[in-house]
Amino acid sequence: MVTILTGIVFLATYALIVTEKIPRAVAAAAGASVLVLFGVLSQETAIHHIDWNTLGLLIGMMIIVDLTKRSGVFGFLAIWVAKNVKADPVKLMLALSALTAVLSAFLDNVTTVLLVVPVTLAITDTLKLNPIPLLLTQIMASNIGGTATLIGDPPNIMIAGPAGLSFGDFLINLAPAAISILFVTLYFFYLNYRKQLHTTEEDKADLMQQNEWEEIKDWRLLKRSLFVLALTILGFALHSIIHVETAAIALSGAMLLMILAHEEPEEVFLAIEWPTIFFFAGLFVLVGGLVEVGILDRLAQISLDLTGGNLMTMALLILWLSAISSAFVDNIPFVATMIPLIQKVAAMGGLGPEAVEPLWCALALGACLGGNGTIVGASANVIVAGIAEKNGYRISYMQYLKNGFPLMILSIIISTGYILLRYY
Repeated sequence: MVTILTGIVFLATYALIVTEKIPRAVAAAAGASVLVLFGVLSQETAIHHIDWNTLGLLIGMMIIVDLTKRSGVFGFLAIWVAKNVKADPVKLMLALSALTAVLSAFLDNVTTVLLVVPVTLAITDTLKLNPIPLLLTQIMASNIGGTATLIGDPPNIMIAGPAGLSFGDFLINLAPAAISILFVTLYFFYLNYRKQLHTTEEDKADLMQQNEWEEIKDWRLLKRSLFVLALTILGFALHSIIHVETAAIALSGAMLLMILAHEEPEEVFLAIEWPTIFFFAGLFVLVGGLVEVGILDRLAQISLDLTGGNLMTMALLILWLSAISSAFVDNIPFVATMIPLIQKVAAMGGLGPEAVEPLWCALALGACLGGNGTIVGASANVIVAGIAEKNGYRISYMQYLKNGFPLMILSIIISTGYILLRYY
């Protein structure tokens, strides 16, 4: 009975999110509250299932980005980038998306979109362009780029320890697939939007005549912001060595910058996307309910049993199962469920690290790329949608689904071929 109730609450909440009858933050929080009120989860268990590292990372980076933005640096970058591609809208879309993918590989995709999206909005505002196509491309590029390295996406960080994979292992095994998928994705958006993205020669000329250096409003704040941002990024790159979680690094950087900037905390805290934070918290609790009643465990176990011990079949099943699941539920609890199951398969079969490596790579590819399927599939997706809505541009669930889901399926088809060619 509890299992059925949990499934009904999850599906009902997801239906509210999809139809957008009420704000998604309210829907997720309400669904989580129902699970606690009906005793599916205790309050302590619900809190335990919330990924505080993700929320702390988001809050810290939102503060750093907001304070950095006050210096005028994003206006500078907007004009500088636009002038370097001669203010051509299609080239802008491709250039900013490629930049997003590269940064997502070596930072993390959430931080990257927090930095790149304000630049994009400033550019499109100057050129009087609809930013939605550019934002959609950047969402997908951020998840694809994050797939390539250990630190690019949370699932990879979770997988690295149990799998015994280093930064170099991720780069060697996953980067080729990610690069191929990125090219295919950008080409799709080029074909789909090249006729829709256009601006006037007058707007181009106006932009080309602007002096980007005049956009810097506060050099002192800019220097301090870039210093703290550099320290924070360095911390992210070294977090596995210094053994400090990304949330602690981001929040420490945020507090340091607030001290150096001498800004009123009330104003700074208003810049945090609180609806996004509550949406994530509610979603974590909802998925935690699926974990607690065993729905995710049963689904994963049945799927593994169906392979009959064939490693190639198992790798492909993990790839597709993780991709489809990660498109509709957060990939972090799913990956947390799959990790011990893969370890159990390895132990029961007496398999060494090399034999199991394709399974780990399939899980990473599926979980990271699957996030491109829907607007709630990955943290970066929700963040971009929240920033866009705050600036007056709404990315609806169905609007994203029409672009994201087919491309996600195509990326998993490419990944299937990659796994077969590389490992079998």
